[in-house]
Amino acid sequence: VHLVESGGGLVQPGGSLRLSCAVSGLSLDSSAIGWFRQAPGKKREAVSCLKSTDNTTYYIPSVKGRFTVSSDNAKNTVTLEMNSLKPEDTAVYYCHTLFGANNYWGQGIQVTVSS
Repeated sequence: VHLVESGGGLVQPGGSLRLSCAVSGLSLDSSAIGWFRQAPGKKREAVSCLKSTDNTTYYIPSVKGRFTVSSDNAKNTVTLEMNSLKPEDTAVYYCHTLFGANNYWGQGIQVTVSS
């Protein structure tokens, strides 16, 4: 199982970014993919999750209404659309899945929100 994030970068407050997680080694049709983030000096926190089996989504309160998670099962890719970004959204973002008894993480991608 391999996960690769893309799409991060620097954006001004109020701007938007789209993160993608390309998944290989398992099918999204029967998986759940989570997005986590870790800011400097802070613990890694869950941000959002998508359960592709029934299209259930989850968001932490601080991003609800601003972030949207979706999947393209044909491309085996999960996307996190981030709008109205705030400086406190600055972090390294990771996608994650649990397959069997193992946790799989992407390499992480930097998102910086700053003027």
